[in-house]
Amino acid sequence: MSRPELIIFDCDGVLVDSEDITDRILAAALTELGLSISPAETRRQFLGPPLAQVVVDIESRLGRDLGADWIEEFEERRAEAFREELQPMSGAADVVAKLAGAGIAYCTASQARLDSIRVKLEATGLAPLFADATLFSAEQVLRGKPWPDLFLYAAGAMGVEPMHCAVVEDTTRGVAAAVAAGMRAFGLCSGGDVDDLVTAGAEPLASLWDLPSLVGAL
Repeated sequence: MSRPELIIFDCDGVLVDSEDITDRILAAALTELGLSISPAETRRQFLGPPLAQVVVDIESRLGRDLGADWIEEFEERRAEAFREELQPMSGAADVVAKLAGAGIAYCTASQARLDSIRVKLEATGLAPLFADATLFSAEQVLRGKPWPDLFLYAAGAMGVEPMHCAVVEDTTRGVAAAVAAGMRAFGLCSGGDVDDLVTAGAEPLASLWDLPSLVGAL
């Protein structure tokens, strides 16, 4: 498949440069709870799963329930940092515009909640490029990544068969989900281990700027 009909972008680490901010805010919040951890260690341990799954892991380590208030306070703390600091990934807006100009549909499918996706897109100026009908979240399916449910749901909603879709991901969990869905997978090497992405089944993508030529959108 040289020219897909639909490109499905992950959001964090693909469209928006959010990973460092999330790592810093989460590390601080966990340290306040008594689980001393660095941002780098936070990324190694918690990159990929949805927040609800991360919270279950944290509660298991602490031996107590954090409660809904903690989750809400963390998400607002992180959203405030996103509004102040978040930047789009290099080339995100231009690449999306090239896809649209070439007649290739696009959307984003993320482990994050829909309201969190909207905050990130608005903070980075990408919101005008993504209608609500092109936003998909793991909260809409039974199982998030690495299962294929989210990508299959997004493809179905966009009216495109999985074999005509390509996915851009930055985690092995996301790549595994794309492969399981029968979709072409690109692994964006934005700080992660490219060998891990390739092993999971992705074609390496050094930069978003390279995507249009790879999918015939020039």
